[in-house]
Amino acid sequence: MAKRRPNGGGTITKRKDGRYHGAAYVTNTDGYRVRKFVYGATYDEAAEKLAKLQEQERNGVPVPAKSWNLGEWLGYWLEHIVKPEREHNTYAKYESKVRLYLVPHLGKKPLAKITPAQIRVLMAALAREEVGAATRFEVLRALRNALNRAVQEELLTRNVALLVDMPKVSKDKGRAWSAREAITFLRTARAHRLYAACVLVLVLGLRRSEVLGLRWQDVDFESRQIEPVKQVQREKGRGLVLKDLKTDSSQAVLPLPEFCARALQERRELQELERRIAGERWEQEPGHELIFSSEHGGMLDPVGFSRSFGRLVNRAGVRRITVRLARHTCGTLLAFLKVHPKVAQAILRHSQISMTMDVYTHVVGESEREAVGLLAELLEDPLIG
Repeated sequence: MAKRRPNGGGTITKRKDGRYHGAAYVTNTDGYRVRKFVYGATYDEAAEKLAKLQEQERNGVPVPAKSWNLGEWLGYWLEHIVKPEREHNTYAKYESKVRLYLVPHLGKKPLAKITPAQIRVLMAALAREEVGAATRFEVLRALRNALNRAVQEELLTRNVALLVDMPKVSKDKGRAWSAREAITFLRTARAHRLYAACVLVLVLGLRRSEVLGLRWQDVDFESRQIEPVKQVQREKGRGLVLKDLKTDSSQAVLPLPEFCARALQERRELQELERRIAGERWEQEPGHELIFSSEHGGMLDPVGFSRSFGRLVNRAGVRRITVRLARHTCGTLLAFLKVHPKVAQAILRHSQISMTMDVYTHVVGESEREAVGLLAELLEDPLIG
């Protein structure tokens, strides 16, 4: 005989196959009252599941209006949450991780029943397939973000991906140039049309997209300040686009050392020459007077800039590094340029002057003394071609 349930406690009934199912009215995510069923091998198991369901109802947590599988939710998350709210490159990165790794392995699993063990099996399978640690890190991060949003949408009560440890990624990203290497590179790049861009990367530590997005109205030569507010990115289906920088810290006003100001003045003279040569073919739009444009005034591709940088590195005969790593040389060069520590602190974005002074006091040694002489020659060079 079935046990008597108290009023409002739902019902539990024995099925013909010997199992038990319980039922109670709860609120779904669309705001409707619906009858929800739970199942158990025994009466007590069904009662426990029913009690948990009713506890969620008392706590104001609705049940999902739709039974999503993980693949359906990831598709919805990408199209309706990530794509409208995040940068295109962020969307592209998440989309590739979902399409290549998450959907093939876990796409058919019910969203509400994903377990930490299943996610660990996925990460182990990717490791066996020799997928790099950095890629596995991004796969798990994408899944965590997607499930976090499912929790916010009240489709899940918790994010089980948070229970899975992130893969360990080596932080050895290489070593930035010494002052001697950086100055040797700048001497070789002196005659190149993008010489000033290299100066800003090395001395101000700007990213390549920030440098290529600089406009003349962002530079105040009288106040000796520069304020990056735009960046150049390539988007699928749109080509090169000029976009706002993502964070307020990226848009900080930076001091403009004399060395950088002189390089930019030379760049302005060269660009005027290029404009006269191009004539009617000049493409630059009013209000978007980019400092580092193509020979016809258009935007430069960040990947193309990296290739040009690489060719200049080869020509200089210095150790090969990327643009991303090269910009970390700026602290050493600021010390050689005798930029005041408070100015350097603003450029390096250090919270305390002691951090800046630590960089300054480490600029010693024979090779560094030689670099001072090379820098003096570079500063005295007239404009080349």
